[in-house]
Amino acid sequence: MTRGDQRERDRAKNMAKLNAGKKKQSGDPNARREADAKALQEKIAAKKAAAEGGGDAATKGGAKKK
Repeated sequence: MTRGDQRERDRAKNMAKLNAGKKKQSGDPNARREADAKALQEKIAAKKAAAEGGGDAATKGGAKKK
């Protein structure tokens, strides 16, 4: 019994499925890095402001009961 080209078709189908989940990043890597750093700093500042303001946004979902 032979499987013909079923193995080759399965391999091609599997590779297409694996590559479909990957997304290619576009643009300048340095610009992306700077934008990510700026967004992170804004997020940290917002969390710090919420913590100082008495809000519980900084601990929301973080505390676990034992």
